Amino acid sequence: MTMVNEIREYMDILFPNPKCELNYTKDYELLLAVMLSAQTTDKRVNMVTEILFQKYPSLEDLKNAPLEDLIDIIRPIGTFQKKAANIKLIAGRLLLESDGVVPNDRVFLESLNGVGRKTANVVLSNLYNENCIAVDTHVSRVSKRLGIAKENDDVLIIEKKLMKKFPKESLGRLHHQLVLFGRYYCKASKPECENCKLKCICKEMKKKVN
Repeated sequence: MTMVNEIREYMDILFPNPKCELNYTKDYELLLAVMLSAQTTDKRVNMVTEILFQKYPSLEDLKNAPLEDLIDIIRPIGTFQKKAANIKLIAGRLLLESDGVVPNDRVFLESLNGVGRKTANVVLSNLYNENCIAVDTHVSRVSKRLGIAKENDDVLIIEKKLMKKFPKESLGRLHHQLVLFGRYYCKASKPECENCKLKCICKEMKKKVN
């Protein structure tokens, strides 16, 4: 069995029904939640968006919300001043330029404040089933440990390597699986290596043995 098949098979065993752990009911809620998730946890984002989207249930409401109130609501997630301003700016752009709909348009998405390639990939994959993979801290760490990427590879290089090695149609599913694997098993500190079926190809495990 090839390394790619070995990884895919194990991910399917661990996470047969992987999905995004950010809570949302509208397309723009996902976009904003992913933007807010930079340098914090999905759990913490879900805590603040539950309050945010209940108090401001439409793009118009978010656009017109007092900046200080948005800051107070999202304060627990860090870099809250910048992200609060981004909420208003994104809401305004969506209303003005795309009829309040998050479009299947990478160029437009990446032109929004606080939205980069990773955020666009998550949104396009989840909303439009586009064959793309977002490289966050978990995907990066797992890719390097499993020898898919080198230690000094940046996120774009890692993304390209994943897209080259794995079937195109599996990328959206694989993204969620690698995120969950990195979050709950292949953790930054104290990874659960002992019972991992990929430890034979894992660089982290080789370090421990040596």
